[in-house]
Amino acid sequence: MDHSKAPVLEALTAYHAQNQTPFTPPGHKQGRGTDPRVLHALGDAVFRSDVLATSGLDDRMSSKGILEEAQELMADAVGAEHTFFSTCGSSLSVKAAMLSVAGPHQKLLVGRDAHKSVVSGLVLAGIVPIWVDPQWDAERHLAHPPSADAFRAAFAEHPDARGALVTTPTPYGTCSDLPGIARVCHDHGVPLIVDEAWGAHLPFHPDLPTWAMDAGADVCVTSVHKMGSGLEQGSVFHLQGDLIKPEVLKNREDLLGTTSPSVLIYAALDGWRRQMVEHGHALYDDALALAKSVRTQIDGIDGMRVHGRDDFCGPGRASDLDPLQVIIDITGLGTTGYRIADWLREHHAINLHLSDHRRSSAQLTHADDETTAETLVTALRDVAAHAGELRPAPRVEVPDPAELRLEQVILPRDAFFGRTEQVPWEKAVGRVTAEMLTPYPPGIPAALPGERLTSEVLHYLRSGVEAGMVVPDAADTEVKSVRVAIED
Repeated sequence: MDHSKAPVLEALTAYHAQNQTPFTPPGHKQGRGTDPRVLHALGDAVFRSDVLATSGLDDRMSSKGILEEAQELMADAVGAEHTFFSTCGSSLSVKAAMLSVAGPHQKLLVGRDAHKSVVSGLVLAGIVPIWVDPQWDAERHLAHPPSADAFRAAFAEHPDARGALVTTPTPYGTCSDLPGIARVCHDHGVPLIVDEAWGAHLPFHPDLPTWAMDAGADVCVTSVHKMGSGLEQGSVFHLQGDLIKPEVLKNREDLLGTTSPSVLIYAALDGWRRQMVEHGHALYDDALALAKSVRTQIDGIDGMRVHGRDDFCGPGRASDLDPLQVIIDITGLGTTGYRIADWLREHHAINLHLSDHRRSSAQLTHADDETTAETLVTALRDVAAHAGELRPAPRVEVPDPAELRLEQVILPRDAFFGRTEQVPWEKAVGRVTAEMLTPYPPGIPAALPGERLTSEVLHYLRSGVEAGMVVPDAADTEVKSVRVAIED
């Protein structure tokens, strides 16, 4: 296929050249009706290119097949059989994938380190989750993706499961044994879904971890806006094999997706694919070299340790590591990742990616260079020099793995939509939660609808909030009270 083409971008250029006059949405009419103050902040080009996908970018019948051609080019670029664009982020795409594999009251094996969007899919569909436990690093208080053996054991106990879902890479850059998990699924004749939101870049350089399609997954979901050049909400999902029919996957996406997709997001996805095919290898040569340098420099700062393969990979841990996720353990500074992140934003206008009770992280991409790297390293040296100002930090009461693992006693859907009440957190011990309680980022629920709450998990969340943790999806974001199910 001709990857010098960018069908969406070319159609947008043609739209402008034809000077078409819309009597359709969007109501701003290419910015003519937009408040000048908004134009000043966002720019004219955003509104000029914000047109309808049909009766705009394409005709009423979509007879030019612009989107279809762009999706075919994307599939060819990464070696998938089918690709679908989504303008609602991977949060929607992963739900569409789940619904294409399992329906109400059917079982799906799910790694318990799944993102909150997966839990939302369980709630909406009424799927029965069979949780597969992650591998826990007790020394570093960090969960790695579940092993292939863990999925094999889950299938042995639940042979009627319709498939499996695994998250890889994690927001910490750690990766599953995808080939092993795919073999386990296919031995049972069922598909593997991979939430690969953090892996858009993986197909484009051999020194990056193996991506889902090459590992044998049936469908994978990728957030191009996370590690690629897509706009926020730009997502794709790829499909191969015959265990999931493409028309079924497309039908599920239609069920959940918007009828007003953003051409701006389509155009960015289209342009990113062309960029990666033409320049991706060289761009990631540079990015990987830069990451190696940055990791070495940060690791040399007193009180900081950059986690590498020796820390995260091996038996009982992850199978691989994306080096572009720079995970920094700051326990040597005697403070928390939350305080480090807040100090850097206030004093250096730097936003770190992920922070927890003992780590902060910086996400590098092909867009970084020596200038941004130097900005980051200089700021980290400065915060290390001022660490005394950030002590003592409130202690987060992180439970042992067994105490973090809650019992699922009610279907997520039934708990979420059933009768509920809001109770003080101290009185929620032993009750079944009716909401997600999710430290964000990374967005992995500590408690999800239908799980029975324990004192250990509630103390973890309350102490975390006091230390700077954000729990945005709770009805009470300070977790001073919790929404629980009223049990008969």
